[in-house]
Amino acid sequence: MTIDALLNSRSELTDSASGKCAIVLMTRIRLARNLASRPFPGWAPDAERADILRACREAVSAAAPMKRALDTTVSDLTELQKLMLVERHLISRELSGSKSASGVVINKDQSISVMINEEDHLRIQVLRAGFQLKKAWNTINALDNELEQRLDYAFDSRLGYLTACPTNLGTAMRASAMMHLPALVISGQMEKIVRAVNQLGMVVRGLFGEGSDASGSIFQISNQTTLGEAEEDIIKRLGSVLESIVEHELNARGKLLENDPNKLHDKIGRAFGILQNSHVLSSSEAMNLLSLIRLGVDLGHFPEERRAVVDRLFIEAQPGHVQSTSADELDPARRDALRAEHLRKEFAAFAKPAPTTHDNN
Repeated sequence: MTIDALLNSRSELTDSASGKCAIVLMTRIRLARNLASRPFPGWAPDAERADILRACREAVSAAAPMKRALDTTVSDLTELQKLMLVERHLISRELSGSKSASGVVINKDQSISVMINEEDHLRIQVLRAGFQLKKAWNTINALDNELEQRLDYAFDSRLGYLTACPTNLGTAMRASAMMHLPALVISGQMEKIVRAVNQLGMVVRGLFGEGSDASGSIFQISNQTTLGEAEEDIIKRLGSVLESIVEHELNARGKLLENDPNKLHDKIGRAFGILQNSHVLSSSEAMNLLSLIRLGVDLGHFPEERRAVVDRLFIEAQPGHVQSTSADELDPARRDALRAEHLRKEFAAFAKPAPTTHDNN
């Protein structure tokens, strides 16, 4: 599969009919793995990095779920292609900036990607639309077991899987969910939620992970501990935390509707009006407006089938995806204009919001 064919094909996150959820947009599990008796990527000479890349690409491409996948080196990708893969959460920003012997293998529906020679020799990840921790774990565990039959992993009986960063030792697993939490943001409760989640050994980050902001009221919640706890236990504990956050978000929505429903309906209506009529939109503003439309779907202002459209637009509103629609290099102002034009066209097909009636008593 070529990179262009991949970017134009159906995606788990935007086209999957399964796993759609009002609050959990995406579930992701990532495993870090390294080869025994080989230096970590940051220490390996270029010739050894190239040899590791060859061995890992060969093993990953031969795995059953990766047949007919995209198998490419980072150096063979354009800057725009790398940015689009970052925006789809298929590679990290660190891998996109790699200058020497790095690669990625991505399956055809973009639900599995394996980064090679990022911080570790292998970063295996599985993405699932909606709240599907168990399904994501079963998929990645099976793939990991298959790769371990072909590659000699660096493993210590006391420390577990050996990793470039000590914080990943043990299971070397990061399980996470991308959550849409607009009511907690609107009601000013997110800071309290973040503190509570941190005390439970979890971490809260923005849309694109560490150091990113929470555009569109989208947050990533993931485990922080990888040593001394089995994978299934980590997933079970994370699942419990996520269910609690879902409950808090639903309660926050109920209180907003109970205390001042017109204010909430007005926010959704204004967002719809701007998206239908705006001529300039930054990516951050577009994300925040789309967040309110998605909340409108949850509350019945828009038909349920519009949810998939909004989820797709979350990705298409990102800078790289906007740039991909033009043959010319775009400056930020032109990109903002094209983003607004694209969203105007999409929302021309939306019927205006029809808010449900709520009793104030």
